[in-house]
Amino acid sequence: MNAEDYQTMEQVRAGVDGIDRRLVALLAERFAHMRAAARIKPERGHVRDEARKAQVIANARAEAERLGAPAEVIAALWEQLVEASIGYEMAEFDRLRA
Repeated sequence: MNAEDYQTMEQVRAGVDGIDRRLVALLAERFAHMRAAARIKPERGHVRDEARKAQVIANARAEAERLGAPAEVIAALWEQLVEASIGYEMAEFDRLRA
């Protein structure tokens, strides 16, 4: 159902809950990619790549703008997501080489 068609808060909440489930699944998939990166990168110092971080955040901001979503909010969320991903990837890098 399209959010514009909702008539009740129950519909809104059910819609949000469904989106949250899909977001968590997508985040799990994203973190699987971080595990792959940790496995592939030859040096721990390669985990943090500030140029790539800036590119990822800029891409998210641009996509938010294209979709009419709040670009500043999305950019802030992506800043946190990328930092969490870097931390996770570093931990995985260390775990794989322990």
